[in-house]
Amino acid sequence: MVGRSNVGKSSLINALARQKVARTSAAPGKTRLANFYRVQRGTGPKTYLVDLPGYGYARGGDASAVEFRRLTEAYFARAHSGSGIRDSGFEQRVQSPEPRIQEGLGLRIGVLLLVDSRHPGLQSDLEAWRWLQQQPCPCGVIGTKVDKLTRAERARHSRELESCFDIPVPLVSAETGEGLEELWKLIVTLPNQTAA
Repeated sequence: MVGRSNVGKSSLINALARQKVARTSAAPGKTRLANFYRVQRGTGPKTYLVDLPGYGYARGGDASAVEFRRLTEAYFARAHSGSGIRDSGFEQRVQSPEPRIQEGLGLRIGVLLLVDSRHPGLQSDLEAWRWLQQQPCPCGVIGTKVDKLTRAERARHSRELESCFDIPVPLVSAETGEGLEELWKLIVTLPNQTAA
């Protein structure tokens, strides 16, 4: 999962896991590593959710922003190719509870761009979407924090998001659980889709 700092990536992972596995903070920039979480929904397959650092706010200024870009590019390249990650320096920036993940990420992956549904069409989100579409894996967009919108705002912002990204954008709430069922379906099917 990728998205702007404080968009709710860690909170959403906690909601999907139904327990607090990812650290959250009201202050942006809390996630600094690629954090791996193995979750299982019922009797379904085990799935790894990867929480990548947020963009748009970087503690440490430009150097941290450059480090974020290097980390995410290394993750996508290595995860897609299935090659080992020990030779890239990537393993130093991965926090994984499963040592075998660090041997190689030869898994089918999909990438979800999380955007705050209260602010459709932010330039940083649109730039991130264009960048993601150049990566060698299928990607989708999820609108977070839908519980903060009125009914009228939900309909309007949903249309705006779908217009901005030119794909359906499910809306979810880590607080209320709204939309998590649809999100789980996307998580399961996205890695099997063909990258654009």
